Amino acid sequence: MSRRSRRAAVLLFLAFVVMPILEIVVLIQVGQVIGPWWTILLLVLDSILGAWLIKREGRRAWSALREQVETGRLPHKELADGALVVLGGAFMLSPGFVTDALGILLILPVTRPLFRSLLVSYAGRQVVRRVEVRTNGTRPGPTVVRGEVIDEQ
Repeated sequence: MSRRSRRAAVLLFLAFVVMPILEIVVLIQVGQVIGPWWTILLLVLDSILGAWLIKREGRRAWSALREQVETGRLPHKELADGALVVLGGAFMLSPGFVTDALGILLILPVTRPLFRSLLVSYAGRQVVRRVEVRTNGTRPGPTVVRGEVIDEQ
């Protein structure tokens, strides 16, 4: 099993086994402290707040992206912000307090710069890794094939 497939297997295990169990445990704990009806109400209010926040920050990210493109500048920060808002929205769609908290952290303009720097550094490492793999550690350039030229006139 390659390193990449092991990493994917761990991520899938975390996403589909650990996270739902964690969400259920947190929901039960919150329900025991504040009661089941208040827990449901809190989940509904959390979803409403998340939807409003996604709409507001998504609009801001889209406006900033359009402005950068229209002025001819590279929209790297705006693209990262848009990706984080979309990812945060996906977390907000799944029911539960843990994913909602993570989603809100990705969407809020106060905490987004931290996640943007993590995203940019991860993407940069991936680009460097792919360039190294394609060039096999050599300098990129034209491929030279040694052989003999035969002129058949």
